[in-house]
Amino acid sequence: MNANVMKIKVSKKVNLSPAPGYIIVIPMEAQEKTASGIYLPDTANEKPQKGKVLAVGDDEITDNGTKRKSHVKVGDVVIYKKWGGNEVKIDGMEYLFAKFDDILATVG
Repeated sequence: MNANVMKIKVSKKVNLSPAPGYIIVIPMEAQEKTASGIYLPDTANEKPQKGKVLAVGDDEITDNGTKRKSHVKVGDVVIYKKWGGNEVKIDGMEYLFAKFDDILATVG
């Protein structure tokens, strides 16, 4: 297992460790208030595209057999594709399993 992989204990029974080429992200809450102070209803909120990296999988093996490393590390705040990744809810917590390609940028 790669040194960049951190097992996440989300409950007494479940440990998460991403597959090679994947990253686990906790999505940040959508903004509920505009800059001018107007509160938005839940139906008006856009899907979040920003989150914190919890774990990084091993290097991805590409179709031609080369290894590709992740450009993010555990703890980074990232912006990801709007419809990228797979959302999973475990014990009331939402997680996003995203491919290395789904990460658009790091923040900060």
